[in-house]
Amino acid sequence: MIDTEHVKCDTCTAPEPMELDASDEASRGWPTVDIETNPYKAQFPLFQQHPEIAFLDSAATAQRPACVLDAERDFYQRMNANPLRGLYSLSVEATEAIAKVRQQIADLIGAPQANEVVFTRNTSESLNLVAKSFAPTVLEPGDEVVITIMEHHSNLIPWQQVCRKTGAKLVYLYPTKTGQLTTEEVLAKVGPKTKILAVGQVSNVLGVENPVKNLGKLVHKYGGYLVVDGAQSLPHMPVDVADLGADFFAFSAHKAMGPMGIGVLWGKMDLLNAMPPVLTGGEMIDSVTEQDAVWAPVPEKFEAGTQDAAGIFATGAALDYLVNTVGYENIQAREQALVHYLMGELMQLDFVQIIGSIYWDNHHGVVSFNVKGIHPHDVASIMDMDGVCIRAGHHCAQPLLTWLGVENLACCRASVAFYNDKADIDKFVAGLHHVWSTFNG
Repeated sequence: MIDTEHVKCDTCTAPEPMELDASDEASRGWPTVDIETNPYKAQFPLFQQHPEIAFLDSAATAQRPACVLDAERDFYQRMNANPLRGLYSLSVEATEAIAKVRQQIADLIGAPQANEVVFTRNTSESLNLVAKSFAPTVLEPGDEVVITIMEHHSNLIPWQQVCRKTGAKLVYLYPTKTGQLTTEEVLAKVGPKTKILAVGQVSNVLGVENPVKNLGKLVHKYGGYLVVDGAQSLPHMPVDVADLGADFFAFSAHKAMGPMGIGVLWGKMDLLNAMPPVLTGGEMIDSVTEQDAVWAPVPEKFEAGTQDAAGIFATGAALDYLVNTVGYENIQAREQALVHYLMGELMQLDFVQIIGSIYWDNHHGVVSFNVKGIHPHDVASIMDMDGVCIRAGHHCAQPLLTWLGVENLACCRASVAFYNDKADIDKFVAGLHHVWSTFNG
């Protein structure tokens, strides 16, 4: 669906409309980065193994550079021991390595102290920890939890569950059809009853960046708390939790060039201290008697059992690569140029329906669409034959697709990362022509 509605408001200022036939892009502030040259693919072993692939599903999971794969192997080869449990040198080295990554993450997101960083398995587990452990300590019957209809299921279902258990009410913010939250909608829904506001910084379907900082100021005005799902933001843009006004911030390593199975939850120390652990067992205790136990301090209180120490170590390598080797400035410039080119190409295909905004700079690395009259699963399957990897389905956002009226509750999604190039987009567009010709001659 192409919706030309483009609302400007105090809460979220929309960009100027894109003119597809403009010739002087530089004077309009449009991206001019060279996306034909690609210095990054050579650093990713999968692309070396499969040079024929155009990988456009980085919003689901990113590829890993060689340095990350090397780091995980290095941990097992050089310091394979259980962190925190041994007094011998291998265990001490492993413990220090994990502590270093914890501090690295705190520095990256502007956290006041490293011990506010809790390692989980993924963003989903991090958000569930907040909903199951923190929310019951502050929610009472009649309170409200506010989320947007754009949320990933991981930032939606946990709040459904906790509201049922506590008697709180789940309230939805509905954006414009192009994804912008208006001042009127926000002020109508966030108020004195709002105890928790949970929002994704960037939508995994529409690609829009939500006005998290303004939302945080508003919910704090009423004494509430801001929970930020950063799964789709931290891999692509700098994050400062203090500047955002977040009380909790969650992200996954695997979307940021790191291993699968490593998640991060940052929370303010006073809030983490007040939260009970969800998992109990090894190394999350200070002492145990036959009938009772005393919990270890944060963050160990929330990290029961043996952690994926090698994965955490490799996450440190991934974030170092992301921030110091590539750099957020380069990431943003390159991804903006890629999205600009991709959107320009899609807008010329009359058989493609853009879902969300038609303006390229409303899409932070993510563009969702459908091909008229063809099921998204068929689109993705045919494009796979051409070596093009895109996502098709509901993208863990069924309420959003229902609200948008998307047929079959499914759509296609192309998502870029800095390691993509013009050739990937061209292959993607050629794949769409193949899809259309297959069904329409």
